[in-house]
Amino acid sequence: MKEKGFTLIELMIVVAIIAILAAVAVPAYTDYVKRGQIQDGTTTLASTRVRMEQFFQDSHTYNGFTCPGATKYFTYDCGTPGATTYTITANGQGSLNGFTYTIDQGGNQTSTTGWGNCTTRWVLKKGDAC
Repeated sequence: MKEKGFTLIELMIVVAIIAILAAVAVPAYTDYVKRGQIQDGTTTLASTRVRMEQFFQDSHTYNGFTCPGATKYFTYDCGTPGATTYTITANGQGSLNGFTYTIDQGGNQTSTTGWGNCTTRWVLKKGDAC
């Protein structure tokens, strides 16, 4: 009589292959999700910069501008805008804790992330060189 089924060795090989694939896929997926969440902060910074410039055109000062409220992944700080200068900072929260992006009146972008620091632009993905 011939038995049907898998041997223990065959099952262990399949489990080992699945574990290896998961070890590669899970970190890649996590980084992919973070890249999507980062867009929340950088988009808000870019749109806030436009609104600050519109405010300046109307008021001839940045002082008095209201900083945007917190979003799901970031909190925002405008400091105390001066007559001709400002810096807006987005600080990550939750899984993005430690991710900080800034922009100023000149459009200068800086970032401090778990993936690297950059003083000339925003680091938006893992492995992104400054």
